[in-house]
Amino acid sequence: MKVGIVGAGEVGAATGLALVENGLCREIVLVDRDPERAAGVALDLRYGAPLTPGTHVRAGGIEDLANAALVLITAGVNERAGGAVDRTDPQGRLRLAAENALIYADIVPKIVDAAPAAVLMVVTDPPDPLAEITRLLAGHNRVFSTGTLLDSLRFQVHLAERLNVQPSDVQAMVVGEHGTSEVLLWSTAAVSHEPVLDMIDRNCRPAEDVRKEIENDVRYANIAIIEGTGASRYGIASVAARLTAAVLRDERVLLPVGVHLPQYGTTLSLPAVVGANGVEQVVQPSMSADERAALERSAAILRAASERCAEALTLVATAQQ
Repeated sequence: MKVGIVGAGEVGAATGLALVENGLCREIVLVDRDPERAAGVALDLRYGAPLTPGTHVRAGGIEDLANAALVLITAGVNERAGGAVDRTDPQGRLRLAAENALIYADIVPKIVDAAPAAVLMVVTDPPDPLAEITRLLAGHNRVFSTGTLLDSLRFQVHLAERLNVQPSDVQAMVVGEHGTSEVLLWSTAAVSHEPVLDMIDRNCRPAEDVRKEIENDVRYANIAIIEGTGASRYGIASVAARLTAAVLRDERVLLPVGVHLPQYGTTLSLPAVVGANGVEQVVQPSMSADERAALERSAAILRAASERCAEALTLVATAQQ
């Protein structure tokens, strides 16, 4: 199958590498506004592709996405360039929404023209409002974002460190926004069906102290990474590759991704069945009353961000008339 990656920056290049290393598709087409960059990244990846025979990597234009089963959109202004690296800023990644929505308004219709049957995966920050805008621009519902899958993995990692277990043995999920209003579902987090809060009480410092530390680590993990390396790329690339596998193999696996939910009036993350058509079904997880209220607040924040994106697109369209 053919997969397209639109945006050959840090995240797009890392995602291409993850796809090649996992041997997930027959063909990968890299598209970027800078054709030379796309060509350079494709060439670099192509030299490693023989280690996973059957994967062909090339650069191209939007028209080369024709017949792609899946297109991953990684284009846009990143957090450092967009000034979204202040832990005290409640907007967080949402500060990038309007500017990146304008970029999406240009490229999404072109992607749909070239690959009308493709599933579209939004990777660019902030993925939730951008997926909402993408759904409207595309005119179909085969759109989802990487959502809070990465946040959920970060939650598992930080819990595992405190409990001295393997992250893969931790069942923990984050829902809502991929950003500062995200909701960590402590009420159902467990290791082998034992609540993690009980385990923290026995094995660590006071549970509330540990809980605050972990919430801080998860909410601002992207900033900690950017402060050290300049860009958060590898974790999200692994997530994008995992979701690519779910689509191409029609796995129908349950993962927390961003999808439009009519009851919330916006795109946000809940556990969803991911398969050949993108999100096939959404599952409502168990939550405490406080977590449910926090999810409603997160949804309100995302609705407002999506509305700002729509207003920005309307202003540009009006100015161009």
